[in-house]
Amino acid sequence: MTESWRPTASIETLRERARLLASVRRFFAARDVLEVETPVLGQGGSTDVHLVSLSTMARTDRGHRRLWLQTSPEFHMKRLLAAGSGPIFQLARSFRDGEVGARHNLEFTMLEWYRPGFTLADLIDETTALVANILPRFHGPVTHYRYRQLFHTHLAVDPFTSSLETLRRLAVEYGQMPARAMAEEGRDTCLDLLMGLVIEPQLGRNELSVVVDYPASQAALARRHQDADGEWVASRFELYLNGIELANGYDELTDAAEQRARFMEDNAERRRLGLPEVDMDEHLLAALEHGMPEGAGVALGIDRLVQLALGKARLEDVLSFSTPNC
Repeated sequence: MTESWRPTASIETLRERARLLASVRRFFAARDVLEVETPVLGQGGSTDVHLVSLSTMARTDRGHRRLWLQTSPEFHMKRLLAAGSGPIFQLARSFRDGEVGARHNLEFTMLEWYRPGFTLADLIDETTALVANILPRFHGPVTHYRYRQLFHTHLAVDPFTSSLETLRRLAVEYGQMPARAMAEEGRDTCLDLLMGLVIEPQLGRNELSVVVDYPASQAALARRHQDADGEWVASRFELYLNGIELANGYDELTDAAEQRARFMEDNAERRRLGLPEVDMDEHLLAALEHGMPEGAGVALGIDRLVQLALGKARLEDVLSFSTPNC
């Protein structure tokens, strides 16, 4: 008889997971951050060319409509911010097609929170404080790195000025793939590949590594600013521990026109790459037009954090049922 019905995590692990999630809730309650719940379905999905949103056709009071399973609760939470919610957090079910592996599952839990009035530095401090709270045995330092510095150190190239041909060649070399596989890929795809293959495994070794000043083209829903070199960069950070990306935070973009333009650019790139377009979330754009308070927000992969806290080898070891067993 097949045993595929069984949970992928042990019951004891699920008890420990519940304990850790309770700690997360206490952390935010002590800071007067409101817990919210938002839908997993939305009228728009993520236009990001590096994410694959899942969608479904649903019968609604407006007839048959395509609705999108959210890749994170970001759009709905920003609508709450625009409505005057103040600081909020959520432990949200999120979905990303094709993401399966030791650190991925199609359906996962995202911890996301927003802090009106916070700077990016404020949010970095709070994020590292949360991680230290969940991982009390970790006593390493918090080290900040600039994205450009990391590429100079580990690949001896400049991510902003090196030619696309150079980046494609390095991607082919480190990815151990035929040159034709990268022949049509753009700059950001090459940089993302090199970051994942070469740089990320070196981050978070006996420390929490904070990476800032990503290329402006990778701003997504974050503001942009000029760095110390006069280069336009994204106002965002990523946090790493043991070579694992844990969190991605933004100084949030509040300009509706700029956000619409970025969504349109994403879909144009999707068309260029032969990828399906994704519906823009008009409700989010309307909320930004109404006025969302300035501040910072961050998404943290809670399953990965639980995995690290409990010393488990695979993400499925901390999930009640991973995608193949659901």
